[in-house]
Amino acid sequence: MIIFGLAFASSLAWFISSLMGGGSPLVLIPVLSLLVDAMAIPPIITVGMLFGNAQRTVIYWQEVDWSITRWYVPGGIIGSIIGAFLFSRTQIAWLSVLLALFLLTSVVAMVLERQVERFEVKAWYFLPVALVYALLSGLIGSTGPVLHPFYLGAGLVKEQMLATKSLNILLVHVVKILAYGGFGVLTTEHLGYGVVLGLAALPGNWLGQRVLKRISDQQFRRFAIAFVACSGMFMLWQQRTLLGIW
Repeated sequence: MIIFGLAFASSLAWFISSLMGGGSPLVLIPVLSLLVDAMAIPPIITVGMLFGNAQRTVIYWQEVDWSITRWYVPGGIIGSIIGAFLFSRTQIAWLSVLLALFLLTSVVAMVLERQVERFEVKAWYFLPVALVYALLSGLIGSTGPVLHPFYLGAGLVKEQMLATKSLNILLVHVVKILAYGGFGVLTTEHLGYGVVLGLAALPGNWLGQRVLKRISDQQFRRFAIAFVACSGMFMLWQQRTLLGIW
């Protein structure tokens, strides 16, 4: 039942993320939090994202903006190693709170997305941005759409954003998996669950590519923000005793 649940959630997550420029972890993290231990979420998400973004990179390969990728990769590699190292020494209880805060922070990023995209973002900005993003991603597994405003500010449209972001994330996740393994926090069970997520991403990516131009971005954006907000609030509620609010 866990395998079936993960496969269904992954297909749905990658379909949804195709229509909102990324963010499949926003669906997968709350689901995984109900099925596995919080400490297992980042490694599992990382393996699944590796497969899913590899598929998406192939689909949108011709749309990749290489000027951004050249700046992104160095910062992403350094941040991934630091994040994976810190994750290997993070207490499990507080990790759940961090995951919830990440979801709520993503809501703020998406709400402010239209305001931020008015500012011009130069390609070299992605070096420091990628370092911070990858560090947080190493702790959480993936940080979803928090970089959307930067990609939009750089002038990337939907297909270009999907292509460039997927390639960038793919390269970073390769480093993260090696780092997780090196620091002893990637088990065979995590790898198996991650492969399930990754393989199940294929139908979601396939269908998402075909529906991308047929759906109202504004309507779906509102739905996505509401879903993410509810997920973050629910996960914080689960940790209410730890936070001392109940």
